[in-house]
Amino acid sequence: MNFKQLTYFVAVAEELHFGRAAERLGMAQPPLSRQIKQIEENIGALLFNRGRNAITLTQAGERLFERAQSILQQISEAKIEARRIGQGAEGRLRIGFVGSSTFGLLPNIIKSFRANYADVVLSLIPMNNAQLHRSLVRREIDVAFARPALKDSEFITRTLGEEPLMLAAPDTLEGHKHGTIDLNTLTAENFILYPEYPRPSYADFVLDSCRDKGIEIVNRVFTMDLQTALSLVAIGEGVCVVPASVSSAQRNGVRFLKIIPELDKTELSLNYRIDEQSLHIRNFITIAQSVARHTI
Repeated sequence: MNFKQLTYFVAVAEELHFGRAAERLGMAQPPLSRQIKQIEENIGALLFNRGRNAITLTQAGERLFERAQSILQQISEAKIEARRIGQGAEGRLRIGFVGSSTFGLLPNIIKSFRANYADVVLSLIPMNNAQLHRSLVRREIDVAFARPALKDSEFITRTLGEEPLMLAAPDTLEGHKHGTIDLNTLTAENFILYPEYPRPSYADFVLDSCRDKGIEIVNRVFTMDLQTALSLVAIGEGVCVVPASVSSAQRNGVRFLKIIPELDKTELSLNYRIDEQSLHIRNFITIAQSVARHTI
């Protein structure tokens, strides 16, 4: 029994009259009667008691009617869900992000997207750049907030904004004035860098930026992520160069200082696959760029 035959059966079962059911279906009565007869033959059970003045459902017909109503309802709901997903109103979006993005644009982008597409389920997954690259290639995530941008011919990268670098230092650190620090005065300090691997990474961006200013970092302590780096700073294990947006969230034991001379600025990028056709992703990118324009 195919879908069309199922709709024929349900129409007759609801009307309990072949003439009215045929009119409702926009067909003649004889073809409808033949279809119902064929369904009964295929199933091997009588579905209707056919009287001279009325028809009624048999027990087999009643059970099939119950199941058929449920099946048609599920199909109808599936069509609606598929349509809404296709329109970007429902579905799922998997977002990978570097930890530092949570201090800047990312929270506002997420809030804005949720306000516009409340029924889209968001999966938020913290990763380093290497994990973001690998997951985007494998289609395990849909978009990636990276710092610096992901390099791949299969990706499209949108720069959302750039920001200066600041120094996260223990609040016991001396030798700074008016909230500024010269990195040349910190040659004896441990510089906490992240991530430890794989490389190159944000750590290398910091090292290169310092080297461009004639600052060679000798005492290097590597860790895996920003939060661990800040924890090490708070207990006095060293200093860490971070995006300026990180300073927006105060942390016990940590003081944020402006670096002089100023290092290269860091960019936050939004990356996605070049062959991506999902309306969810296009909507997300549009909102992300809009929020970035109004924030920076």
